[in-house]
Amino acid sequence: MSKLGNVLIPVDDLETAIAFYSGTLGLAVRFRDGDRFAALDGGGATVALVAAEERVAGEVTAPSYRVDDVARTAGELTGAGAELVREPEAGPHEIRAVLRDPSGNVFVLYSSH
Repeated sequence: MSKLGNVLIPVDDLETAIAFYSGTLGLAVRFRDGDRFAALDGGGATVALVAAEERVAGEVTAPSYRVDDVARTAGELTGAGAELVREPEAGPHEIRAVLRDPSGNVFVLYSSH
């Protein structure tokens, strides 16, 4: 079972992005990890602002799905036609993998350490 947890949005300047998404759009900041990452309350899913070092999905906006087992789910999805872009790896806050769906859209799987 997977659940949409985050939408990863690459940003050039985290401070400017937080000001826009929080101050202008009105999304509450849940937490911030220095100048690399900020999690904002998107009303059911997290809007994740990601600076250069956290752009695991590259330069595209990508949904991120919370799963119980990243490696197992990635294997099931590649068996169903997805392409593995980045093997499961430990990030600063979770285990994650990056895939492309059969249409070429990038998405991320993640779970707690």
